[in-house]
Amino acid sequence: MFGLPAVPVSAGEARRRVRELLEGWGVTQDVREDALLITSELVTNALTHTTTEWIVCRLHLTGQRLRIEVEDQNRGSAQPARRRPGPDDQNGRGLMLVGMLSSDWGVDETPQRSGRVVWAELPSEGRETAEPAPPTA
Repeated sequence: MFGLPAVPVSAGEARRRVRELLEGWGVTQDVREDALLITSELVTNALTHTTTEWIVCRLHLTGQRLRIEVEDQNRGSAQPARRRPGPDDQNGRGLMLVGMLSSDWGVDETPQRSGRVVWAELPSEGRETAEPAPPTA
């Protein structure tokens, strides 16, 4: 677990820290690459779509699952949702990528309802399928 200020350079810092953690845990390169992209997308969404001042990232490696969580202060106007961008749209592909790389993802309110956690899970041994996962409510 680590916290970061809600500034643009935090996406790169989150990727660096996640890479170091996963290398230390002995996670395979293909899983690390997927986890880094998922982390980048979740942190970027928190930075772009909320007015949070602080982001907390958590990683859990249990059995065959890697869970990535990004918590913000829920100061955005809308819940994260996968969009269907057109071919010329500049944005809107982040959660689509998260859905494609993860086996499951979703959004939870924090227990104190002071924020929300957007999370994604993936197999710790690598993807078995490229099927996009729908979000869990």
